[in-house]
Amino acid sequence: MSDLATTILNDLRVELLDHFDKNFPRGGFFGKQWPKKRDGSPAHLIGTGTLRRSISAKVHGHSLTFTSSTPYSVIHNEGGTITVTAKMKNYFWAMFKKTDKKEYKYLALMKTGSKITIPKRQYLGAYDGIDKTIDRAARRAIDHELKRIAKSIKH
Repeated sequence: MSDLATTILNDLRVELLDHFDKNFPRGGFFGKQWPKKRDGSPAHLIGTGTLRRSISAKVHGHSLTFTSSTPYSVIHNEGGTITVTAKMKNYFWAMFKKTDKKEYKYLALMKTGSKITIPKRQYLGAYDGIDKTIDRAARRAIDHELKRIAKSIKH
């Protein structure tokens, strides 16, 4: 792959990581607000910051791949259902005892095998303005390369 393509993809990696990171304090995906929590409060997915910090991106040949190292990243980004296990119930009881938050008690009292629906709270993926972001990064890299070539011709 050419140096220019690598430069464009690396610039996009940095810029898109920044855009995706900003979805967390916004509480939504580029203007589309995430569903509120069960208690009606806004969902920001930044309780501990682990999910937010787990997002990374790598350039592979002619592609750019975004990933998260957390096992729960997909369920938050895409939504879905999870099945309550005994291990989960133990965790919820421990968290309830530690924090006294009623949402943990509610979850701890659920029957093993019951389902929890996690609403889609997308923070990563394609979005309406991504073409403009790609175009901007490509134009910057091309302009920089053209200036570098023009300088080398003059000297």
